Amino acid sequence: MGGLLSVASVGLGPRQKIQVELDTKKSILGAVMEIQKTDDVLAIYDQKIESLVVDINGNEVETDESGAPVVAENVSIEKNYKLPPEERLYPVFLFKGDNGEVEAYILPIYGNGLWDVIWGYVALDKDLNTIKGAVFDHKGETPGLGARIAEDEVQSRFVGREVYSNDGELVSVSMLKGEGNPPEALDEHHVDGLAGATITARGLNNMLLNYLEYYQSYLSKISS
Repeated sequence: MGGLLSVASVGLGPRQKIQVELDTKKSILGAVMEIQKTDDVLAIYDQKIESLVVDINGNEVETDESGAPVVAENVSIEKNYKLPPEERLYPVFLFKGDNGEVEAYILPIYGNGLWDVIWGYVALDKDLNTIKGAVFDHKGETPGLGARIAEDEVQSRFVGREVYSNDGELVSVSMLKGEGNPPEALDEHHVDGLAGATITARGLNNMLLNYLEYYQSYLSKISS
């Protein structure tokens, strides 16, 4: 089901598990940088990404109920999505620059499109407000319509948009209904929509807003 589903099933062989890990880490990095076919994704990931897991209250979760370490890369967002939000685990991936300082916070997101689940990663700049990048994917959206959420051009529309209003209220970024909206409608909180894919766009909007809300306590803590 794409890069976001970071835990392989028990039946997966070693080669498949490696591929799942590679796809996952490529998607995470893809939210903030362009990945070339010749890039050593795993090496770049180890150099650039630091990860942690938090709960709905923004507290870091280091061990599970049995005392075993909780590893962000091993958290299945798909399985967590089936739990009430207050019981879920929320991975956070910190993208570090060459100087070691955090340049972006990458958050996994998950929701429902028209026909099946959709998912992705959204990267917030270090100001915790501006979207630095985003990747989206889907299981069964219609080719040429809702499936376009996986296209670079659609994802690039979110770059530079802001998730908080001037008053500090979380408003997220929404796709407008339809495509080819006038430029004045495309402000810091709105991007152009998808022609013929209103329900998929609405699902993406809900997914993004919901997960930004789930992470808000954590974002508030690190911004204070």
